[in-house]
Amino acid sequence: MSKSDLHDITEDGTYLVTGASGFIGHAVCARLLELGATVCGVSRREVDFDSTKWTHVGVDLTNADAVDNLFADIRPRFVIHLASCVTGKREIEWIRQTFADNLQCAVNVLVAAQSHGVVKSVLAGSLEEPDSGDTQPVAASPYAASKLCASTYARTMHALYGINTAVARIFMVYGPGQQDLMKLVPYVCISAARGEAPNLMSGSRPVDWIYVDDVVDGLIRMAHAGPDDGSYVDLGSGELVTTGEIAEKICSLAGTNVAPRFGVVPDRPMEQVRTADAVATRLMLGWFPSTDLETGLRNTFEWYRHVAAEQDAARTSSS
Repeated sequence: MSKSDLHDITEDGTYLVTGASGFIGHAVCARLLELGATVCGVSRREVDFDSTKWTHVGVDLTNADAVDNLFADIRPRFVIHLASCVTGKREIEWIRQTFADNLQCAVNVLVAAQSHGVVKSVLAGSLEEPDSGDTQPVAASPYAASKLCASTYARTMHALYGINTAVARIFMVYGPGQQDLMKLVPYVCISAARGEAPNLMSGSRPVDWIYVDDVVDGLIRMAHAGPDDGSYVDLGSGELVTTGEIAEKICSLAGTNVAPRFGVVPDRPMEQVRTADAVATRLMLGWFPSTDLETGLRNTFEWYRHVAAEQDAARTSSS
């Protein structure tokens, strides 16, 4: 499947995208609408696209009956399930929330997809999940544990009931539009734009970084190509760059003398270091990242530079 044929795969049926107000979900909906697809977005927060092919629904995905009614009403042909609680925090209070938002929601979506004839469902996995070859996998966080369990359910439901699913192992996504401004890239971008030194962890963790637009195209392709048995598909660059190097690159883009302050925040325990198998993904989907790191970071910094300017202007006008 070449990069030019995405327009050929969005004409048959409705796409249901959960987490439509989130960083990746909003971008997926925008891309599908740009391609001419009919899209129903599900999220707690309202999302508005100027399109006759767009429908927004607010549904509590932890409510199995509500999810079943949603599928009965919308009759989606493809599902891209992105709704989740995304956090790297290790505290025990995150256990219940990640269980409900990541595992319970995914199970409800998969059961409804089976009941209502969905052609294929794509779930968002995580690089934080343990390796699939581990005989006794131990997840490093509540988030990772919930994602591992959801991925296991996808494979189990294919084996037992024939439901067509695939799990996108999404690596470290960055780009314009990320709403959590305390995530590394937005935080460093805004700090550097203001001439302030960002306070960071050690910066030693190697990470596989992937631009949001590339992830979006990969997810859409997964609905039409690649495995349907709940297997993982890596969406990453296949290259590792440390968090410290990323922070330094962003600060350099600011054109000031600001530099990151490393070691101010303690490192998190048991963080995964994993590289995407980009070659395997290209063979399965015909997909490969088209945005290099330098271009992606430049685009991202410019976007957050405007965010910082708008925030500063709002503070000035209210004081």
